[in-house]
Amino acid sequence: MTDASAAVPTSSTLRRILPDWPLVIWMFFLTLALGLLSGMQVPDMIHEFNSGFGRALGEFALILLPSFTLAATLSRQNVTSEAAGRTSALASPIAGAGMICPDTAYAAISPAAGRYKLDAAFGAYAGFKLLYPAGPLIVATGLGATGTNGVEPVMLLLYGIALMVPVWAIGVIWGRFSLGVRPITDAPESAGASGHLLITFAPFLLLASLLTIGGVVGHIGVVALDFLFTPKGALIAAATLALLQTPSDERRGCLDSAVRRTGSLLLLIGAASAFGAVLTSLLELDRFVPQGNGVLTLIGLFGLTVLFKLVQGSSMATFAAIAPIAAPIVIASGVDTVTAVFAICLGSFVAILPNDSYYWLVRQDLLEGAKGEGRFLRIISCGATLQGLAGMALLLAFVILWQV
Repeated sequence: MTDASAAVPTSSTLRRILPDWPLVIWMFFLTLALGLLSGMQVPDMIHEFNSGFGRALGEFALILLPSFTLAATLSRQNVTSEAAGRTSALASPIAGAGMICPDTAYAAISPAAGRYKLDAAFGAYAGFKLLYPAGPLIVATGLGATGTNGVEPVMLLLYGIALMVPVWAIGVIWGRFSLGVRPITDAPESAGASGHLLITFAPFLLLASLLTIGGVVGHIGVVALDFLFTPKGALIAAATLALLQTPSDERRGCLDSAVRRTGSLLLLIGAASAFGAVLTSLLELDRFVPQGNGVLTLIGLFGLTVLFKLVQGSSMATFAAIAPIAAPIVIASGVDTVTAVFAICLGSFVAILPNDSYYWLVRQDLLEGAKGEGRFLRIISCGATLQGLAGMALLLAFVILWQV
């Protein structure tokens, strides 16, 4: 299961107004239209398109291939099949981050979640958005903030954990207040639940350990170990461990799934990067982007991501498209890169609508057969929106207090 599904209903109003094209086609069309209508010479436009399209594809390939391999292997391990409801709910943020997809994480966690299914739904969503190596690493790579002179992975880890806990709590509190009596009964307790989860998420624990060691120790002069302590090396090590935990006859299927998901996203990322390159060549963004303490820039990035998410629906496609476009804005404004990353991540919380595959997955699983589509839309969409707004308020409060 992927984050964006072709079977998910889309807005009939938008279909009447605009052609029903995939986002990547819109990005190609807008890039060419922008260049031609602005009067750019054709060789210059093609040059900017080429340089923008391939700007970060190598970085993304090294991140997405092992990430989606990890996701595919975890989805085949019957996660929490023996776990009790509380354990499943507590594991949901780790599942969302480790599987790089809230849909897959929720589908794996929900069978054992029982009456905690809504907690698990908000947890998987928050984990995917805020915990490394999911949303924060994807966005940081799109902003060009990884590598030797990029942000420290440990900072992304710490910021993500600090924001995820209260943001998830907001979703849980909202869900319990709105849903009232839960329609799902508890799953039976299992003495082996915690041990099973620990084994299942061992690759994710390995990933966190390697990144933490890398952040504390730094370069030690041994090339292989230095590589393992980088995000790309740690992801490859985690994916390798996950493959080793998978039955040998299923490993090829995991790799095929990773290649398919990576290929489609690389095309979208390239198109968005090309659009950002052409736009940057035409505009002096430092004349339009607010300067100063960065609060206005962060709000602008948050709002821009909200627009992309509302139109696109898919969280992964939103990350892939927004980051390359936001990169020149971040550079021109001089805003702190880590806070910019999380402003974008938090903007993607708004909102879980019927054009998002996650909406239908949770809707059919949690309240199947229940009447009142509007009620469920209010529960899931308002809850996610509150999560994003609360997280953004915390982020802005931290930025303001840090500068006092």
